[in-house]
Amino acid sequence: MCKGLAALPATCLRSAKDMKHRLGFLLPKPETLCDHSSAPIKKNKTGAAQRLSYDEVKKWSESLQQLISHKNGLVTFTEFLQSEYSEENIKFWLACEEYRKHKSPAKLAASAKKIYDEYIAVEAPREVNLESQIREKTRKNILEPTSSCFDEAQSKIYTLMEKDSYPRFLKSKIYLELLNQTRARSQQKGKTQMPLTSDPQRPHA
Repeated sequence: MCKGLAALPATCLRSAKDMKHRLGFLLPKPETLCDHSSAPIKKNKTGAAQRLSYDEVKKWSESLQQLISHKNGLVTFTEFLQSEYSEENIKFWLACEEYRKHKSPAKLAASAKKIYDEYIAVEAPREVNLESQIREKTRKNILEPTSSCFDEAQSKIYTLMEKDSYPRFLKSKIYLELLNQTRARSQQKGKTQMPLTSDPQRPHA
């Protein structure tokens, strides 16, 4: 079983538990950003994705930050991570981003415990791949939660996505097809907007 999943980070460390955990992602979840599909352009019900330009999609290849800071880029990347059964990474990163918005100590405490229990605790439902020392440091941080108590863990997961998942995303069918679709649409649009010119073969009066 591990050999088939060798490309995924830390898969073989917890084979039985990990397989059970990963199979859980095959079940639909109401909070999932997008469905598992190879046609990301059609995902956005408002039609915004269909209006993506080639330049926008091409810009996603500049950096992971450019990709996930774009609404449709985030949706498409999440869909890709679903296909690799590693969606927990972007979910955790987003949860940390949302966590920093809390101002009251009560909300910080409640949210910190929820994030820790869901993503960081050993055998958490969506356990992310963290070194034991970072896991333990984060556990201590949430005892007196501040807006920065997940910073190190979040940075580690961001780096993991940046060095591992993101390069594969740029070579993936889901991204390359979207890039080709928007390029073709852009070229077609350019042709239809070309100004009319006189027939060079027709003599002028």
